[in-house]
Amino acid sequence: LLVRHKSSIAVDLKSHGGIALVQSILSHVDVLLDPFRPGVLETLSLSPDSLLERNPRLIIARLTGFRRDGPYASMAGHDINYLAVSGILSQLGRSNELPYAPANILADFAGGGLMCAFGVLLALIERTASGKGQVVENNMVDGVNYLGSMMRFARKTIFWDRSRGENLLDGGCPWYDVYECKDGSYMAVGALEPQFFRRLLHGLGLPVEDTLSRRDDRAAWAEIRELLRRRFLEKPRKDWEEIFADTDACSSVNSKAPATSKDFQPIYSDRLGLTLELIKAGRALA
Repeated sequence: LLVRHKSSIAVDLKSHGGIALVQSILSHVDVLLDPFRPGVLETLSLSPDSLLERNPRLIIARLTGFRRDGPYASMAGHDINYLAVSGILSQLGRSNELPYAPANILADFAGGGLMCAFGVLLALIERTASGKGQVVENNMVDGVNYLGSMMRFARKTIFWDRSRGENLLDGGCPWYDVYECKDGSYMAVGALEPQFFRRLLHGLGLPVEDTLSRRDDRAAWAEIRELLRRRFLEKPRKDWEEIFADTDACSSVNSKAPATSKDFQPIYSDRLGLTLELIKAGRALA
């Protein structure tokens, strides 16, 4: 899915011809992404030192799941494992429920891919001054740890000093949560500031001053949540969308975005077949 519309080749890295092909390509490219476990490139005679000898301007981005040292270095893993080791997973999810991993967004894409891309961009900028490439080390555990910096620091404040699912931004607060509508769809509420909360209550037709006065009393949060839950269930999402349109109630639709046949179509390329044939024939690519 992520390589659609991109030219690609398949190379047998266990063959001398495959290694020779990669070495010839790397002699004139800008960036190499190493997605393997620690030590794999070295066993293929493609160590960073040897590659930089051939191409001193090459930027080698090494992206692993776990750190390159330590007890997990050689182990397989996936997004949920990296989240768990980082400690971030323990802070995600509802109160009194199991920790919840939000698909594979945080470690794979944000802490891994995005942080790696950021490192590559910095290396490219540095190369404009030095003329030299470098190795950019990335791992998803440290990357997602960095993304969770605010969450960790906030644990020393009233914003995140309680258990999972009992804080302001993790589902514990009734005016920062998702509510079901009459038609089974959902509205997202993020009315953190008092003025936004006031407009939310006004749109819902709930007692404004009385509810607003109890907003800072955590003992009243369960009751306020129930008020919001019941009121959202009285109308379909379309009605709530119209009520909150052009307002600062911080209440928005929870949109569904399924992949349709129009959005996603498989891409078939004759060039890919030609490329593979060239590799099989041992010919260098133009």
